Amino acid sequence: MSDVTPVRTALLSCFDKTGVAELATALAARGVRLVSTGSTAAVLRDAGLDVVEVADLTGFPECLGGRVKTLHPRVHAGILADRTDPGHVAELAALDVDPIDLVVVNLYPFTRTVASGASDAEVVEMIDVGGPTMLRAAAKNHGSVGVVVDPADHARVLADLADHGGLNAALRRDLATAAFRHTAAYDAAIATWFAGRDADDAAPPAFLGLPLERVAALRYGENPHQRAGLFRVPGAAPGVAGARQLGGKELSFNNLLDTHAAWSLVAELDAPAVAIIKHTNPAGLATGATLVEAYRRALEGDPVSAFGGIVACNRPVDAATAAAIVEVFTEVVVAPGFDAEARGILAAKPNLRVLEHGDAGRPHVTWQLRSIDGGVLVQSTDAEPEPWEEWRTADGSPIDPALESDLRLAWLAAKHASSNAIVLARGGQVVGVGAGQMSRVDSVRLAVERADGRQRGGVAASDAFFPFRDGVDALAAAGIVAVVQPGGSVRDDEVAAAAAEQGVTLVLTGRRHFRH
Repeated sequence: MSDVTPVRTALLSCFDKTGVAELATALAARGVRLVSTGSTAAVLRDAGLDVVEVADLTGFPECLGGRVKTLHPRVHAGILADRTDPGHVAELAALDVDPIDLVVVNLYPFTRTVASGASDAEVVEMIDVGGPTMLRAAAKNHGSVGVVVDPADHARVLADLADHGGLNAALRRDLATAAFRHTAAYDAAIATWFAGRDADDAAPPAFLGLPLERVAALRYGENPHQRAGLFRVPGAAPGVAGARQLGGKELSFNNLLDTHAAWSLVAELDAPAVAIIKHTNPAGLATGATLVEAYRRALEGDPVSAFGGIVACNRPVDAATAAAIVEVFTEVVVAPGFDAEARGILAAKPNLRVLEHGDAGRPHVTWQLRSIDGGVLVQSTDAEPEPWEEWRTADGSPIDPALESDLRLAWLAAKHASSNAIVLARGGQVVGVGAGQMSRVDSVRLAVERADGRQRGGVAASDAFFPFRDGVDALAAAGIVAVVQPGGSVRDDEVAAAAAEQGVTLVLTGRRHFRH
């Protein structure tokens, strides 16, 4: 691979024409011949540039409604010829084919078209053929050719031409890498769409293409000896991975895991709500008439565990809430937004990571992936809206409206806590959590211990059924007046009888929420 290759001829064919006229103008000023297609050629001519149409280069017109434009030996021989191979150079001369030194191409917006809800026929028309072929050809031949797929790289190309009179080897290799990443992501999106169209609703599609682009290299993973990075799926909704960091230290692997857990929980609540997360489990969760009230009530849930936690708010943060947050050592605060005064208050804590999520809606993750030795486990996310209307009591009586909002709050918190999970709530506030225990009754004891008497007259939620009556007995002894759980145990009748004996309302959801 030679160090610097000159650029005498450039082929430009772009769906996204951002900056293409400016790039072409700068190339033309250096004496570069411009070859282009259809609408791109029109944009360049409108900019006052001389352009050779691909049809004139090949001697063959665009046809089939534009499906065939660049698929011709005069294009691909010009791109693929190895300029360091005398045989290739001689063959180009014999065929009267001019070398193409720079290929500037971006592709039809397939993913955007799918997301728009377009018809199958419209989506199929957005499957680019000539574009990926040119990109792959130019990237393969990066020893002789530069390839640009991202308008953000225009400046790098022009800088190299100005500094070296051509494109240096390191830049050509970087650009080739970007081109192959782009075509891989494009093909994966197409294959995934086809697989999804034919998928059985009861199973994941037969193919999941997840081209992951690294957003950041993290200092380390869960522990300092583990390598880690943050990756994002191109074109996916930004979510926590795309949140804008307004201040604070670099985010860690554990920060990001906990922030996702916190946002996933608080986004499920409609009233002003705050979640405080430690090790992906809720240390506090509350609603309030205002956001600052919700924060203070969430903190009261477990002020000891809240130290060094992640705070998630489902409303933009105001000055009063920010002032309350900075009273406690907090690792991350994430919210849809922050007003100017709140930003100033939070900025006074230089290590506090402040993330503007920009989206008050639920997370957009469709499939969860977990690595196991030799493979990957895939499941749909546990993100469907709760079917509140399907809840029923074990004895058929109506659910007390005065308890229903607390039952829902406890249920959502249990959904986002590690199994076996027991959550106690009262008055719009989570007051005790037992999570990650090997025995459900141990989770009950832990939750009651954390609540320290505040649970009396309140409610409890269990993420899965009670296998024995001992859990309900312990909750009743602690003063719990209503329990929500999925049901489904072979001992459901025994558990329901225990609740009835002790005057505890037992609510059945028919759906469990294990989180391992």
